[in-house]
Amino acid sequence: MNRKTIPAGLAVLTAALAAATLVAPAAASASDLGGTRQVHLRKGLTLTIPASWRVDAVSKDWTRVITGSCPTRGTADYGFRDSGCHSFWVLGPKAIKIGHELFNAYTPDGPFYPATDVGPCPVRKNLYIGQTKLVAKGLRQVGPGHKAYYRDWAGPCVTMTKFKVKAHFHQREWFLPTSKILIVDQWNTPGLDGILKKAAWH
Repeated sequence: MNRKTIPAGLAVLTAALAAATLVAPAAASASDLGGTRQVHLRKGLTLTIPASWRVDAVSKDWTRVITGSCPTRGTADYGFRDSGCHSFWVLGPKAIKIGHELFNAYTPDGPFYPATDVGPCPVRKNLYIGQTKLVAKGLRQVGPGHKAYYRDWAGPCVTMTKFKVKAHFHQREWFLPTSKILIVDQWNTPGLDGILKKAAWH
């Protein structure tokens, strides 16, 4: 649990990402298909998602797909390290480059964790992420002709003082190194496996 505080310069970068103004991404054009819509993301990746889901371009290479309640949206806390926002992320090269602890480049050997300190629990406010454990790995189809390195990291959410476990979450990741795309889901988003399997590339 003892991790260093984010260096000042990197802390500014993290805060800027978290507080970025939310805009509808130009690349995420959508067409309604009777309760669903298509969103065009990075490198031609196209997903058919429920029409109620919202797509926010937080900053370059950080796109968030909000799937339900998101109390942090529009606040200074909004970002990858917030709590309570039902969503998954579609990340590009700049995010992947700083995706491990100490802001080293991401690899599937460890969970996406762009920080050096203890992170907040994504699913419950006022708790913190404990030691994560790899519970599943393999290759998963993401549309025709594309297979991703898949990882499922199980993590407890603990109190800061006595480290009591009060909640649990899973961080699922699909990494496409050639396309330089990383999808991170901390909410076991219903149907996301199937959505990615049926993805198109345009």
